[in-house]
Amino acid sequence: MRFLDHPLWLVGFRPFFLLGCIAGALLPAVWTLLYSGTGTLTASPVDPLRWHAHEMYFGFGWAILGGFLLTSTKNWVNIRGHHGAALACLAAAWLLERLGMAFGGNWPKLLFLLSNNLFLGSIVAMLLWTLIRHRRQDSYRDNAFFVVLLPAFIVAKQLMLHGDFAAGSSMALALFRLAFLVMLERTLTQFMKAAFQAQILRQPVLDMPIKLLGLTLVGAFLLPASVDAALSLTLAALLLVRFAFWKPTLAFRRIDIGIMYVGYLAILGQLLLSAVAKFTEPGWIGSVSTHLFTFGAMGCIIPAMIVRIANGHTGRKVVFSPFDRGILYIMLAALLIRVVVPQFAPELYLACIHAAATCWLLAFGLLGWRYAPMLLKPRIDGREH
Repeated sequence: MRFLDHPLWLVGFRPFFLLGCIAGALLPAVWTLLYSGTGTLTASPVDPLRWHAHEMYFGFGWAILGGFLLTSTKNWVNIRGHHGAALACLAAAWLLERLGMAFGGNWPKLLFLLSNNLFLGSIVAMLLWTLIRHRRQDSYRDNAFFVVLLPAFIVAKQLMLHGDFAAGSSMALALFRLAFLVMLERTLTQFMKAAFQAQILRQPVLDMPIKLLGLTLVGAFLLPASVDAALSLTLAALLLVRFAFWKPTLAFRRIDIGIMYVGYLAILGQLLLSAVAKFTEPGWIGSVSTHLFTFGAMGCIIPAMIVRIANGHTGRKVVFSPFDRGILYIMLAALLIRVVVPQFAPELYLACIHAAATCWLLAFGLLGWRYAPMLLKPRIDGREH
């Protein structure tokens, strides 16, 4: 079998979910070593905090988001989608970026800039090409939000590394938040119907303002604090109203559905905490607003989505085994350990960072170990992709 004919390169979720599991397992562990002073990144072109934020958003986060969108966009517009050499080159560019972020401080400037922008620039261009060229056959009219937010990630990345770090981090979080809001709106409707034969509220009068506010808050760092807070509170209120109509008591009967609702609530909580912080110093231990989102939304939703997509798109039934459910509980534990426990036991803050990173190492390590064989083999139902 030729290298480019390997099943790994059939569709985007295969290489990038595998890379995402590796990143999710290792990147938080490396950060704990840096934070505790037992490790260094002397050859990195940026300081440890920028490295950590960049790698979690643009290393781990974009491996998963990229794999999801490469897979979903082809289905939304009903085309074959990017595969073969295109995926192999993207994966190589992702790996090159990880090397550049760790060791690129000693590289020629142009080489580092190439390594740092090749993956994101290429995948954004490929996704936009798919969405714009085939827009007439697009199943979702609101994919216009992706046309706007995808190139905005490039701006956030430049701000984070070469400009205002706080602004870039705020923008990156807001972009991921908007992507999650769009995806949850679509997927939870399907999941609730499949799991419980339940219809959940879908009303344009709620759904569209939520997405428009989410898009507006991408530029929150440019707004006065009072306007930022008011918009964040308004979005949180709309999300809460919609949550009440989305049958949460039914959803929480199953961990595979309930954990998606936990992610939804984490987005809502992050907005509330962010708004409060504009006017007062709440005295939280650690950057609670950011980590409520990264642990509660990204950390909880992503493993569940990997299980669903890896099973469904390899021809298997979407069933969460006890092993899969155990991984989700590990990620819920990571959320509690990293965000909640330090508020009651500040003296355990460093221990909580280590424990939470260990949860990520365990959960994503097990996830990769379980699903790598599926990602590396053809579909079991005989279909090509």
